[in-house]
Amino acid sequence: MLKEQKAQIIDSLQQLFSKCSIGILTDYRGLSASEMASLRRKLGESGIEYKVVKNTLARFAAERAGKDDLVSLFEGPVAMTFGYGDITEPARALADYIRTEKASLSIKGGFLGDRLLTSEDVMTLSTLPSREVLLAKILGGMQAPVFALLSCLTTPVAGFMRVLQTRIQQLEGE
Repeated sequence: MLKEQKAQIIDSLQQLFSKCSIGILTDYRGLSASEMASLRRKLGESGIEYKVVKNTLARFAAERAGKDDLVSLFEGPVAMTFGYGDITEPARALADYIRTEKASLSIKGGFLGDRLLTSEDVMTLSTLPSREVLLAKILGGMQAPVFALLSCLTTPVAGFMRVLQTRIQQLEGE
């Protein structure tokens, strides 16, 4: 590979490291070409990139992007997953693929911003609900006391109105 090509690859990897919200490193040993294509297709549907990287070039890119802790993870065959939206989506997609396809793919670790993730951290992320679900739960928790207060305030008035309505019906019946 020419020096210019290597420099371009390092630059593009550095940009991916910088702009992604989460990156997950996997050991793809044992995956056939068709399984790799299937995994890329499944991840691509969710807007997630999956790239096989050369360790040396990836180390240089990680150092340039300020992710020096990642350098130790670039051992053996490594492919990287780059997620740009919800941070749980790439972890969930990889965990689902490993579980459903019974693939020999293994998660080595990853990064979330400047924080290094272990494989256990990535698997924990895969079990978390999505951002939208968490926001809905928070909003529901914030609304519950307001609705309870409203119910407490309107119940006596509603009871009084039922008593008045019943008395009106009694007087009309006489």
